[in-house]
Amino acid sequence: MGKKWTTANIPDQRGRVAVVTGANTGLGYETAKALAEHGASVVLAVRNVEKGEQAAACMPGDVTVQALDLTLLDSVRTAAAALHSRLDRIDLLINNAGVMYTPKQATADGFEMQFGTNHLGHFALTGLLLDLMLPVPGSRVVTVSSTGHRIQAAIHFDDLHWERSYSRAAAYGQSKLANLMFTYELQRRLAAHGTTVAVAAHPGVSNTDLIRHTPAALRLPVTWLAPLITQTPAMGALPTLRAATDPGALGGQYYGPGGRNEVKGHPRLVTSSPESYEVAVQQRLWAVSEDLTGVKFPVLQPQQNSVPSGSAITM
Repeated sequence: MGKKWTTANIPDQRGRVAVVTGANTGLGYETAKALAEHGASVVLAVRNVEKGEQAAACMPGDVTVQALDLTLLDSVRTAAAALHSRLDRIDLLINNAGVMYTPKQATADGFEMQFGTNHLGHFALTGLLLDLMLPVPGSRVVTVSSTGHRIQAAIHFDDLHWERSYSRAAAYGQSKLANLMFTYELQRRLAAHGTTVAVAAHPGVSNTDLIRHTPAALRLPVTWLAPLITQTPAMGALPTLRAATDPGALGGQYYGPGGRNEVKGHPRLVTSSPESYEVAVQQRLWAVSEDLTGVKFPVLQPQQNSVPSGSAITM
C-alpha cells in the first residue's frame, strides 16, 4: 500500500455486511458510501428514516435503512431485533453517530445527552448485535472517538450525568473517552474468541454539522476558520474506513489523521491519552454501562481450532 492511505486502498468488500450508525450525513455518510462503492451490503442505521432513504438513494449497490435512535434504549432494542430478522451476519459494525457540545439535556432514559448518545447507545447496540458478528472471521467493531477525549479527560463516576454542574466540552470529552475505553475493554474480551476485533478511530477536525452546538461566541470564528482548520467529511472518514477495512489493522488499535496534531491528513496509527488505557477504569465503566443499559454482553469462550484475531492490547 502507498504511504498515503485512501479509499483506493479499501479491499473488495463484496459479500460483507456493514451497519453504520448516523450514516445519513457527514462522516457516516462518507463511510457508508465508500463501503458500498467497494461492494459491501450497507445498512444505514439512522434516527431520521426519510433522510436515510435520501442518502441511500445516492449510494450504489445494496444499501438499506434501519430506524435507530441512540438516545432511546427502546429504539436500540427494536433496531437490534429488526436487524436480527433481516441479517444472518454482520462483518462491520461502525459506531459513528454522535452529538457534540449539546446544551444540558437528558435522553428519554435520563442519561446526559452526550454520554447517553455517544457511549451508552452504542454500548447497548454492540452488545445486542455481537452474536451476529462472533461467527464471522474478520468481523470488526469500529467506534469513532475524537481528539476531544483529551479535554478534562476523566470518567466522572460520581456524577456521570452532570447533575451537579455541566460543561459542554467536558461532558463531550467524557463521552469520547468512554468510546475508547469501551473499545479497549471490548478487545480484551474478544481476543480469546478469535474472530471479531474492536478498533477505534477519530476524524481529526472535520467540517460537519456537529459544530452546530458550538457555543455562540465561538461559532462565527470557527466558521471563518473552517477552511484552514478542518478537512472534508470524506477525508475525516478515512481513519474509520482504514480501521474497518485495512487487512493489517489489529484489535485495540486507534487510527487518526497523520498531519500535525492529528487535525488533518491521511490516516495512520495514533495513540490516545494515558487515561484511556487505565484498565481498572475501563472495567468499572463496562460494569456501570451494563447496569445503566441493562445489556449484558455474551460470555466469550475461546473457539476450538480458531486462529486468534490480531490484537494490539497487552493482556
